[in-house]
Amino acid sequence: MIARVLALGLAICVVGAPAVAQDRAALIARGQKLFTAQGCYGCHTVGKVGTPIASDLSRVGGKYQESYLLQWLRDPATQKPTAHMPKIAMTEAEARALAAWLASLR
Repeated sequence: MIARVLALGLAICVVGAPAVAQDRAALIARGQKLFTAQGCYGCHTVGKVGTPIASDLSRVGGKYQESYLLQWLRDPATQKPTAHMPKIAMTEAEARALAAWLASLR
C-alpha cells in the first residue's frame, strides 16, 4: 500500500513537472518584457541593452535571491534607504515576474 502511494506521488510529480517548468518559463519571459515596459533599461543595462547609469543587472541573479529582488522591486528604499531607485508602480504579479527574470540572470 505504501509503495503504491509513493509511486502515485512520484507519477504526479513527474507529470506535473513540465507544466511547472512551462509556467516558470512564461513568468520569466513576462519579466523580461516588463524590463522594457517599465523603462528599467533607462538606468540599467543587461548585456549590451540599456543605459549604464545604475547597476549592470546582467548577473544579478547570481548575487541575490529572487525573494530579495522581489522585496527590492516592491520598495527599494526599505532595502536600502539611500537607494536612488524610485518605487516603481507595478502590480504584485508584475513584480514577481520581473524578480523571476532578474533571478534568472546569471
